[in-house]
Amino acid sequence: MLLFLGLFCVSLAGNGTALVLFLSPVPTFIQIWKKKTVEQYSAVPYLATLLNCMMWVLYGLPLVHPHSMLVITINGTGMLIELTYVALFLTFSVGAARRRVLLLLVAEVAFVGGVAALVLSLAHTHDRRSMVVGILCVLFGTGMYAAPLSVMKMVIQTKSVEYMPLFLSVASLVNGICWTAYALIKFDLYITVSLLTFHTQ
Repeated sequence: MLLFLGLFCVSLAGNGTALVLFLSPVPTFIQIWKKKTVEQYSAVPYLATLLNCMMWVLYGLPLVHPHSMLVITINGTGMLIELTYVALFLTFSVGAARRRVLLLLVAEVAFVGGVAALVLSLAHTHDRRSMVVGILCVLFGTGMYAAPLSVMKMVIQTKSVEYMPLFLSVASLVNGICWTAYALIKFDLYITVSLLTFHTQ
């Protein structure tokens, strides 16, 4: 009973901080909306987060890893939020930058669809499906947490953190801590490894 209560509280905190993490770029996108341009902002963190969310939704499906509703709900919400950000990038970027974002978006959707089709047709047990999708989630989860580092070069060159919002970094840290606790209580190897990889970066 105590374990269940602890899992519920931590998962609730994990979902809450994850939602804060997903919504933390809102001020940035309000600026983009007002200025009608993406300026020097990079779409990479949002595309990486979108791919990560899509993979975790796949992982949480009953056909892959049963009893993972909390994983599906928060990552499904994150997927919709990140799609909104990517749509704004497509709206307010031009030329080669817009084509690059669109190409990456199409590639991500095709990749996740391909993984889903292969796993569901070739892996016939929940353990095998969880293993394959879980390993991919670890890889792309690491990519999501590392993606904000793509703007580090610009921060160093300009000596300004304008394009690397502090709130996004803090939200990532708190979210990672909550989900690590959730994964350790539930003994979910793939969530644990994914988040421990983030904490060591």
